[in-house]
Amino acid sequence: MSLLRAFRLSMIAVLAALALAGCMRRSAPVAMMNPQSDLDSMAYGQGGYPQPAYAPTQNSDGALAALRSGMSRSYRSDLPVVYAAAPQVVPIYDPEYRLDAGDRLRIVVYGQEGLTNTYTIGAGGAITMPLIGGVPARGRTPAGLASEITGRLRNGFIRDPSVAVEIETYRPFFILGEVAAPGQYPYVPNMSVESAVAIAGGFSPRARRDRVTVTHPEGAGSVRAVVPLGTPLSPGDTVLVGERWF
Repeated sequence: MSLLRAFRLSMIAVLAALALAGCMRRSAPVAMMNPQSDLDSMAYGQGGYPQPAYAPTQNSDGALAALRSGMSRSYRSDLPVVYAAAPQVVPIYDPEYRLDAGDRLRIVVYGQEGLTNTYTIGAGGAITMPLIGGVPARGRTPAGLASEITGRLRNGFIRDPSVAVEIETYRPFFILGEVAAPGQYPYVPNMSVESAVAIAGGFSPRARRDRVTVTHPEGAGSVRAVVPLGTPLSPGDTVLVGERWF
């Protein structure tokens, strides 16, 4: 019995040794301390993204090569990059607009930095420029004013002047009566009576909301009319919101 028991113990020891030797020959995952892997290098350049914690085994070399090839096709640095430009907002001016006191103009005399500047039409309806002094502007169009300035500069100052006039800021409009905040406000192109009321804070509780009175400067005088809310406004107009009776 003791001989048979000894034989069994020796066989168990041999089998255990063989099993342990087989386990030792298998490739086990090995922790890597490489700060940057090949995949991150291809996908992110020098980025600091987390690295894989395990090294690939010998059997995964084919899959890694295929993945590298696919990524090189997907992330191409030679493709053009297209940036969408923001739309340019260009103000629209009426070429037949008649200038008056309070309009702020940008006058450019090409090649003459001392004359190029921003000018405001004064209460007398004129602007004052170097060399030529006061130039009447009230009632003129921007093109008409440019022509007048050109003629004056050509008369003994500049041989062949080139002048451009554009409106930088329109003269304000006025709103009175039954609105939340009556007063003077900057004019915005394409305004209506309704938008003017909105700028003034809206109607008061006692306001008449179906029509208003608009006073429009015309030459040496003015024109007054009762109009609906959709009526367009012009710079310098005065809006009067009346009170309802019931």
